[in-house]
Amino acid sequence: QVQLVESGGGLVQPGGSLTLSCATSGFRFAFAAMGWYRQAPGKQRELVATVTSGTANYADSAKGRFTIARDVAKNTVYLRMNSLKPEDTAVYYCNARTQIAAYWGQGTQVTVSS
Repeated sequence: QVQLVESGGGLVQPGGSLTLSCATSGFRFAFAAMGWYRQAPGKQRELVATVTSGTANYADSAKGRFTIARDVAKNTVYLRMNSLKPEDTAVYYCNARTQIAAYWGQGTQVTVSS
């Protein structure tokens, strides 16, 4: 059974930082492309960052502020978010893409507000 469990969301002031975690099981993590997406109220889900075995890619809105990283030993992917802005407020979802299917976590809420 595939599981992706996000954690680390919460309320943070503008300019603050958060680190999201996504613990996974049930598939071959080392061979999957992992990603973080987000969905703000009234908007479509959008890509934030992805990482494969050797390459990380970021949306323009995340470049220079967010860092995605994976720990193969822990089957976990992280998203470090710095210099957070109110427009970063959204539900953040973890995504895994294998040769067979794509999987999603349940999401974690990030709210950036003073």
